[in-house]
Amino acid sequence: MHGQLTGVEPSTGPEAAGAGPATAPGATVDAEPDLAHHGDAEATPGLVDLAVNVRLDPMPDWLADPVTAALADLAGYPDPRPARAAVAARHGRPPAEVLLTAGAAEGFVLLARALVGVRRPVVVHPQFTEPEAALRAAGHRVERLLLDPDDDFRLDPARVPADADLVMIGNPTNPTSVLHPATDLAALARPGRVLVVDEAFADTTGVPGVDGEPESLAARRDLPGLVVVRSLTKTWGLAGLRIGYLLGEAALLQRLAAAQPLWAVSTPALAAATAVASPTGVAAERAIAARLAADRDHLVRRLSALPGVRVAGRPASAFVLVHRPGADRVRQALRDRGWAVRRGDTFPGLGPDWLRIAVRDPATTDAFIEVLAEILEA
Repeated sequence: MHGQLTGVEPSTGPEAAGAGPATAPGATVDAEPDLAHHGDAEATPGLVDLAVNVRLDPMPDWLADPVTAALADLAGYPDPRPARAAVAARHGRPPAEVLLTAGAAEGFVLLARALVGVRRPVVVHPQFTEPEAALRAAGHRVERLLLDPDDDFRLDPARVPADADLVMIGNPTNPTSVLHPATDLAALARPGRVLVVDEAFADTTGVPGVDGEPESLAARRDLPGLVVVRSLTKTWGLAGLRIGYLLGEAALLQRLAAAQPLWAVSTPALAAATAVASPTGVAAERAIAARLAADRDHLVRRLSALPGVRVAGRPASAFVLVHRPGADRVRQALRDRGWAVRRGDTFPGLGPDWLRIAVRDPATTDAFIEVLAEILEA
């Protein structure tokens, strides 16, 4: 089985992100996950943070200097044009095909609010929960396509309903760390459908000897209805600055921009976008992705040697997903020993036996594995 399709009722109140599901005929749904829960809630001060996927290294001077300089220009309203042009050049697109946002999360809200005529939105899970939460808060009835853990959470494009007019999927997907083939995602694009690919972690991926980001659709201008969501907060440690962007057809982005507040992206965030999109920024990103791959391989090797621990699939991003019976109790034991990891039961399609673990340097990984091994042997 490659997936399961379930339906979820919309909700409009303050509890929208946690509203209960309505099951499609013939499908079953476990207890409704808390879509509003995110890794930052796990990273309590004083714990070693393996719950949040943001890189923790300090900003390089070529990035920190323009962000700091922008603080001297806060009296003027933000001008997004230079940053938009830089991002467009980075992806080989005209500036009209770029919409800068206050982080990727704002992009999901704009999509949910602007696409009011959508009849059958489908969100592919497990994935980042904000896309579905935004849709439900805007009153949409959402269907979930649940990918199969026994098939390493791989996507079969044929499982997506042909009449779905909005499809949302992550690549690489949070929390599974699965990198779907670009050909499979491109097969989902068609006239009359908006295809949203969340590439918030695309800059963490890499293949030795291959230039650029493998399987990214960011430069594809030939796919109808494609919207690529990007974030600059993960690799560059800018979660507090809030900067991301959307890539897509100019007419579609104009619809989304109409739902965006004026001056939504601050001047320092725009300076960061310009710097990261520069050739210097792109080269640094590729070097970071290569180092991350080595650190990730080390984490996977250490985890795979532990009894009863299964690493899902072939991780491709800044985190790995693991299955271990009783993982919810293991997570609490780790907290008691000073370590924070991300619970899995708030992601649709997972449950209490899953944990997401951020990739860190080998020394941190080794210290973590030592504690985890002691907990598992107890």
